[in-house]
Amino acid sequence: MINDFTEMPVWRKAMDIAEKCFNISETLPRKEDYALTSQLRRSAESISANIAEGFGRRTSKDKSRFYDISRGSAFEAKSHLIYGVRVKYFKETDYLEIKNIIDEVIHEINKIASYLNRQQP
Repeated sequence: MINDFTEMPVWRKAMDIAEKCFNISETLPRKEDYALTSQLRRSAESISANIAEGFGRRTSKDKSRFYDISRGSAFEAKSHLIYGVRVKYFKETDYLEIKNIIDEVIHEINKIASYLNRQQP
């Protein structure tokens, strides 16, 4: 049994995403500080934050809502990464590494949400 969100493999992967997005955005130009840098970091960090908040909620419906928000943040981060590759800020290989983790997290969140939705009356 998982007693704390930090024990959840999906949360750990989400933290990996946030860390990797922080690192990949370190080399962005200063002009992107309040644009792509901020948006990528916030969306990436939001994935794990909402998983943690969902874990702390009491009802399946409330938990599911936060996992859905986390899933949305994962897609948002993925979109920012794609943009970064298209404008040549990020290397394709760096993007693919993070994208693969994002896809794993989305898959795991979908499984959690499906389980929770079955628990609701």
